[in-house]
Amino acid sequence: MRLEVLHLPDCPNLSPLLERLALVTDLPVATRVIESDADAARFGMAGSPTLLIDGVDPFGEPGECECGLSCRLYRDDEGRIVPAPSVEQLRAALGGDPPPGEVLSAWRTRALPFDEDERAAHQLILRSFAATGRAPDDLQAEVLQSLHDVDAIRLTSYGEIAVAYPFSAVPTRHRVRIGEQVEAYAMCAIDALGIAPMLGQDTVIESVDVTNGRPIRVVTRAGVTSWEPAGALVFIGADAGGGPSADCCCDYLNFFTDSSSARAWVAAHPDVPGQIINQSDAESLAVWLFGQLLGSGEMAVESA
Repeated sequence: MRLEVLHLPDCPNLSPLLERLALVTDLPVATRVIESDADAARFGMAGSPTLLIDGVDPFGEPGECECGLSCRLYRDDEGRIVPAPSVEQLRAALGGDPPPGEVLSAWRTRALPFDEDERAAHQLILRSFAATGRAPDDLQAEVLQSLHDVDAIRLTSYGEIAVAYPFSAVPTRHRVRIGEQVEAYAMCAIDALGIAPMLGQDTVIESVDVTNGRPIRVVTRAGVTSWEPAGALVFIGADAGGGPSADCCCDYLNFFTDSSSARAWVAAHPDVPGQIINQSDAESLAVWLFGQLLGSGEMAVESA
C-alpha cells in the first residue's frame, strides 16, 4: 500500500493528518508540496491536505476531483467540520484494524526520542544493558522521565529503570545470552529476537512455552538463526487501545513449541487480539523494530 499526502506549503492541516496516520499505520507516508493549479489537477489534490492511497483519494467522490490550491476541510463521524479525517475514518480507509505486527511497529516507532540529548541517553541505556545486563546509574531524572513519557523506557515508582525495550531490568521468561559472557532479559519474544540485529552480535535465547513449560532455544550465529524445536512459532498480540507496550503488548508476545500449542493458547484467550506467525516473520518483525535502533545493526539475520 502506497500512502502520499498532497499539501500546500505551510498548510496548518498537514500536521493533524500526519499525526493521526501515525496512530493507525507504520507504513511510510510520502508528502508532496503542490504549488500550482496545474499540479493540483495533475496529482489529484482536492484541497490541502489530500491523502492518496495507491493514488486514490478515499475521501473524495469517485471519478471526480475539485482540484485546486485551497485548504481542505473534512467532516467527522458526527458531521462536525475538522481539519483532517479522524483516526477511525483513517483506519477504515486503510482497510480496518491493522494487524498486530503493524500496531506493535507503530507503537515502538512512536516511542523513539527525537531530542538529541534524550536519544543519546536512550542509546547509553541500551548499550549498558548489552554490556552488563543492567541499566546504567546516575542519569538525569528529567531525561529519564522524558524517555518514560514517550514509552522508550519504563520507570518504577522510585524512578529506577525497569524496562528499556528490548531489555527488562528484572528476570522474565526470555533470557538472552549476548556473545559469550553477558546475560540479559528481554520483555517478550520479539524483543528477544531483536537483540542480535540491534547489536550485530551472536545471541542465545532461552525461553519457555507458556502452555506446557517446555524449553525453546533460538540461536543466532554470524547472522544465521536456528530454532529448537524446529516447529516453534510466535504469537503476537497488541491492544490497539493505547498505553505503554510493556503493559498492553509484552505479555502476549510469546514463543510456542508448535502450532497445536499456540492454537491452544489462542483458544484459551479469545479476548486477546493477535495472530500466530512463523519464524521468518517473527525475525523480520524483530529486525524492523530493532535493527537500526543503535545504528549498528549490520548483521543480516537469516533462518537456518
